[in-house]
Order: sequence, then structure tokens, then C-alpha cells
Amino acid sequence: MTGTVKQQRQQRHGAGGPLRRVQIGNALSAFGSGFTMPYMFVYVDQVRGLGSLAAGMVFTVFALAALAVLPFTGRGIDRYGPRPVLLAGTALAASGAFAFGHATGTPDLMIASFLFGAGVTTCQPALATMVVRCSTRATRSRAFALQFTLVNLGMGIGALVGGQIVDVAEPATLTRLFTIEALTFVGLAIVAGTARIPGAQPIVVEVEQGEAGPQGLRALFADKAMMRLCLLAGLIFFTCYGQFESGVAAFATDTVGTAPSTLGLAVGVNALTIVVLQMFVVRLTERRRRTTAMAAAGVVWLGAWVMALTAGLVRSDAMAATVAIVAVYSLFGVGESLLAPTLGPIVADLAPTRLLGTYNSAHALVKQIAVAVGPAVGVLLVGSGTWPLYLAVMVLCTLLIVTLALRLRAHLTPVQDNAVLPAGFPANRVPTRTSLTSTGELQVVA
Repeated sequence: MTGTVKQQRQQRHGAGGPLRRVQIGNALSAFGSGFTMPYMFVYVDQVRGLGSLAAGMVFTVFALAALAVLPFTGRGIDRYGPRPVLLAGTALAASGAFAFGHATGTPDLMIASFLFGAGVTTCQPALATMVVRCSTRATRSRAFALQFTLVNLGMGIGALVGGQIVDVAEPATLTRLFTIEALTFVGLAIVAGTARIPGAQPIVVEVEQGEAGPQGLRALFADKAMMRLCLLAGLIFFTCYGQFESGVAAFATDTVGTAPSTLGLAVGVNALTIVVLQMFVVRLTERRRRTTAMAAAGVVWLGAWVMALTAGLVRSDAMAATVAIVAVYSLFGVGESLLAPTLGPIVADLAPTRLLGTYNSAHALVKQIAVAVGPAVGVLLVGSGTWPLYLAVMVLCTLLIVTLALRLRAHLTPVQDNAVLPAGFPANRVPTRTSLTSTGELQVVA
């Protein structure tokens, strides 16, 4: 009887203790990332005196590491569970961060960057899978939203603290930062890597009688809804996250003439917007379709690009241009808050239980590719002096986000899209599209 009550309580609230440990560990590693990410380029270029070309190569290797490890990460999670994969990822990341801080030559930095990037990207799908395992459908959106909030808060605090320590004229201060980040990954391993993660809750997926379906990666590529979601996610990460610290920053400083200190203020406003709005936005989206939330994020980002255009047109008025740039980053934060409780839960609901790690890794891989390509395109267009073309491309991409989000709706079941289900319908059952009537209403199949 006690076990039954405990199981029912976990179904309503999720595995509270393990989930708290996962969230704390995630915030701890984000704090470490905030320590170093703003200073990696400067560290290679100026502190080690290797030039901007070497710094660019280091970032390329960091991104390519994701392509090398993520295909194996998903299979590892599905076969062995998320915890061993997380521990392997933290070991790689800690080793890479420590070596990065002590490397002095380009070859050493390349090796350290690969280990660093491989470790960070290995941890991401493992942590996402842990969040799914430790939550229920009813609590999953809040769990992902809280994770996103804590990551932003941790990175923001880390950047502020790191800024007080770093001194470009003193290499030892940068070495100290990367050593601290290595220790935060050790902390992630201790806090989250030792948590008792519940087993995967089986999802009842209705299929046609006699239908076996593809297995492994073939199942992923055969899932049209997941492929469409990956396309949409790639566009989202390219247009927002891929521009956040590169294209928009270059536009603000080079075209508008925004001071670096003002740009730092704008980034801080972005983080503050997310922290303040996130849980309110979760309550707002809990009873609405996820595709609606994603389309709404695109509409908000359209407003951000309009403000960027305004900043470009009124750049002779320093105060007006500053307000417009700060508004760009704030609106980005509103859109990010809409996406945080949406993308992760959709991936979890699309994934068969046996392939949860594979689906999370595919989502992480799409993110890494988009975030790697986005800055290159943004900086190229802004740096060539064609900033109106840059803004036009971003507006078109954002309009495409809205369109693809709304069209994705036709490829999701009501459960996957967070639509209201009939009373008494099992929360862990995911009907196929063939279980829907011609009007789109749910037809329960026994």
C-alpha cells in the first residue's frame, strides 16, 4: 500500500529529490560556463597571443566535437541509462576545461577544445533525459522551464563573478577561471551523477495491428513529426541563439555604435527577463498548444528584429538606439521563455521509451550545428556592411519559424501538442494520427 501511494505521489509531482539534484547540478555547471564562455575568444586571441584565426579554429573544433560524439551519446543513453553517460561527459568536460586553461600553444588548445566540447555536448542529452525520467507529463513543462531559468541565472551570475576576476594582462587569472569551471563539472558529477534516477515510464503508443515499425536510428529518421521538429528547432537556434552573442552583438557594436558596457547591460536584461517571466509563462502555456507557444515566440522575435531595424535607423541618436538594442535582447528573452517549456517536452513525447536518449541527442545535435552556423552567417553579413540584408534574412527566418510551428500541428497528436484530452484518457497513451477522426478530434482506441 505504501509503495502504491508513493508511486501515485511521484506520478503527480515527479521524482522530487532526484530532480532537484539534477537541477542544482545543471545550475552549477552553468555557473562555470558563465565564468569562461565570454572570455574564450579573448583568451586564445590576446592572452595566449595566437591571433583571431587560431581562436576561430578553436571554436570550430569545439563545435565539431558535438558532431563526433552525439550520435554515440544517444545510443549510450538508451543502452546504459543517462547517469553513466553524464559521468563520462563530466569527466571529458572537466579534463578539457582544465587543459584549456593551462594550454599555451595552438595544438594543445585544439585538443583541449575537442575534449571540452565533447564533454559539454555529451552532458546535454543526458541531463535532458534525466529531467524527463524525473518528471511526469503534468510536471515536465515546469521542470524544463526551471532548468532553463537556473541555467540562465547560473550563467549570468558566473559571468558577473568571472568579470571581477579576469585580467587580460594576467594569464593566471584566466587559468584560474578554467580551473574553477573544471571543478563545477566535478560538482555536477557528484550532485546529479549520483542521483537515483527513476526508470523510464513506458508510453503506450497505438500502432496499426501487425505493424512492427523501424528500429534504432531508422525509427528516428522515419518519424516525420520529429524530422519536422528538428527542422523547426534548427531554424530557431540559428535565428535566435546563433545570433544572440554574435550577429546581434556585431550589429550593435559595429553598426549602431553601442558601447560594450551597454551591450553587457542588454545581455543582463535578457537574463533578468527570463528569470522574471519564466514561471509565469509556464502557467500561461500549460493549457495551450505547444505549437501555438512556438509560433508566439516567432511573433515576439519579429518584434525584436523590428527594434533592431529601429536601432539602425536612429543610430545617430545614442539614447534612442540604446533603448532599441536593450529592447531587442529583452524581446529575445520573452521568446526564449515561451520555448523553454515547449521544445524539450515535445521531444520527450515524440520519443519511444527505448529511444529517448537518441531523440534527445538528435535535438542537441541540431542545436549545436545551428549555433555553430548562425554566428558565421550573422558576422559575415554584418561585417560586410550589408546590415539591412542581415535584418531582412533574420525577419524571413522568423516568419518561417511561425509558419513551420503552425504546420507542425498537423503532424502531432493532441498529447504531443498539449491539447486538452477527453476526461479519463490515460496520460501516458500517445495515439497515432490514425486514431483521430476526420475533424481532428481524438478517437480513443482500446
